[in-house]
Amino acid sequence: MRRKKITACILVAVLLIGALYIVQRLLVPKYQTGIVEGSMVEEYYKDRSDHEVLFVGDCEVYENFSTIELWRKYGITSYIRGSAQQLTWQSYYLLEDALKHETPKVVVFNVLALKYNEPQSEAYNRMSIDGMKWSMSKVNDIKASMTDEENFVDYIFPLLRYHSRWSELTKDDVKHIFSKDKVTHNGYYMRVDTKPQQEFPDPTPLTDYKLGDKAMGYLQKMTDLCKEKGVKLVLIKAPTEYPYWYEQWDEQVQQFADENDVDYINFIPLQNDIGLDMSQDTYDAGLHLNTTGAEKMADYFGKYLVENYNLTDYRNDSEYASIWDKKEAAYDSMKQQQYDELNKYGELKSFGANAIQN
Repeated sequence: MRRKKITACILVAVLLIGALYIVQRLLVPKYQTGIVEGSMVEEYYKDRSDHEVLFVGDCEVYENFSTIELWRKYGITSYIRGSAQQLTWQSYYLLEDALKHETPKVVVFNVLALKYNEPQSEAYNRMSIDGMKWSMSKVNDIKASMTDEENFVDYIFPLLRYHSRWSELTKDDVKHIFSKDKVTHNGYYMRVDTKPQQEFPDPTPLTDYKLGDKAMGYLQKMTDLCKEKGVKLVLIKAPTEYPYWYEQWDEQVQQFADENDVDYINFIPLQNDIGLDMSQDTYDAGLHLNTTGAEKMADYFGKYLVENYNLTDYRNDSEYASIWDKKEAAYDSMKQQQYDELNKYGELKSFGANAIQN
């Protein structure tokens, strides 16, 4: 009799845990339609191939560099580990996490995030952190990123944070309760629509132009980690002009690069060399590049990478080619879908922050 009671208790406990897990899976945001940035980090683990170039950073990398164009033009295998408003320490821990799985030849970090020296937003934290696999990298990322209002336990048990989402549930939450569709192309977020660059407001003078100790400290940690692993680090500033990148910030990054023997490229003054036309190559009035702009950036930067970092052209390698042929097909298919929607509706209906859920 006692054994039956114990068995029954164990069964009840298992069923309860299983039910809570299913409820948690249902309630956590899926990021499959509209704001998809929360799906980007976890997609990395599904990509089984290795990468000679690894980008880390915010929207200035995942919207401005076409990984598929890097492959097509140069045979470069690359991935972008990016998320919305990804802070410097978040990029560091995502890089630390990635280097447990592979060792690229080059890591590229976009420096705009250095403007932030403190945690900014729980919503952005979640999009950057929730998709990470559990490890000390994730634990330390959470500790470095939490705002004063956040609790560590909510990251361990997301149900505690999202238990009130019942009224917000959509078809996506049910459809993708256990699996998700890919939303990027090796981390690149595609938008083919066009909205010409507008006139930006004049930059606001700052009382202090010094980049923060925490942000710069994590840049140093990133630099040291790359040197330890034998990986070349390249610092970049994307060519988009807003949010404003102050000359004083640029000078500090250049000084850091010189002192640490790493390359730094500010693409803003190179727009003409790249061939960018900001009346055609942006989809949101100049904040980010569209696909034509991202492909131009890949063409320009890919040439630099090949000439300076002894990268391998894998296009004639049958194993890599078979993998990337599928990636190219998916890229071309989505591009055609977006152009078809533009031709039919004059705007995108199934892509972007205002996408309509099916």
